Amino acid sequence: MINWGIIGCGNVTEVKSGPAFNKVKDSRLVAVMRRNRALAEDYAKRHNVSRFYDKAEELINDPDVNAVYIATPPGSHAEYALMAIKAGKPVYIEKPMARNYRECEMINRTAAKYNVPVFVAYYRRTLPGFLKVKELLENGAIGQVRFFSIQLFKAPSDDEKAGKLPWRVKPEISGGGHFFDLASHQIDYLNFLFGPVKDVKSTVLNQGGLYEAEDYVSVHFNFENRITGTGTWCFSLSNNSSRDIIEFFGDKGSIRFSSFTFEPIVVTNNYGIREYVNERPEHVQYYLIEQIVNQLHGNGRAVSTGITGAITNKIMDEIVKNYYKLRSTNKSNK
Repeated sequence: MINWGIIGCGNVTEVKSGPAFNKVKDSRLVAVMRRNRALAEDYAKRHNVSRFYDKAEELINDPDVNAVYIATPPGSHAEYALMAIKAGKPVYIEKPMARNYRECEMINRTAAKYNVPVFVAYYRRTLPGFLKVKELLENGAIGQVRFFSIQLFKAPSDDEKAGKLPWRVKPEISGGGHFFDLASHQIDYLNFLFGPVKDVKSTVLNQGGLYEAEDYVSVHFNFENRITGTGTWCFSLSNNSSRDIIEFFGDKGSIRFSSFTFEPIVVTNNYGIREYVNERPEHVQYYLIEQIVNQLHGNGRAVSTGITGAITNKIMDEIVKNYYKLRSTNKSNK
């Protein structure tokens, strides 16, 4: 039996992940930790978890916990992952894997030293709709893929407008802005579909002035298999400009779908237009957690690991490096 402990039982664990640990075969959630002990106790009571802690090391050292899910903001991912790995316990880390590629490398080196597996919560690699897109591409539904286009536009939150900044736009905690939180899913999925990225060229700005992190990112991607594409992310627009679109274009048609809103998958080719359901499971991390549990039991391998998760961080670092280098230089010159 895989007995899970959760470090950081916040919103992401309420529905997306937490309940799945008890629904996957040969898996159960036995302990949770949150720095606020009252909130940890509340979560434990509501989810029928037998133990709760307010210190990560207490959960990691619990002899009944043999796998650890790290669901804190990225600023503490490396710290807690290293702690769990050195205790010999497999870790499942929320995405992005860490604030930057350097921290990811540190995690992976330590995991290799202690022979402990690491997994990262890029669960789109296992979702039925996203696997359907992969199948359509592999079966030639749009022929040879030429290029892709990503557009993700969102309005700033009321809190951001009021100066009450969430951790997601504090680079010292998150690694960057909403781009790191959201685009990481999309970039990881592109890696899953198309393999290694050869190079990227980017424009990274802060246009809204609500916080220091980037709020506009435009990227041109070149993959080693000669597929190319562009992505535009903007988080300072009005609600009526919001969009969530990915399109793949081939020499025989196109596929259009969404990353976060689970709109139907639309295939347009010589046979006409066809739609496929993009299923959103009740617990979106279920299928990946199931793969992880199976691997820990010696059955198969999970598709999202510390190695693949680090690659995504490496690409994001490359995209934003000049933006943060310039900001650092400007601060030092003041």
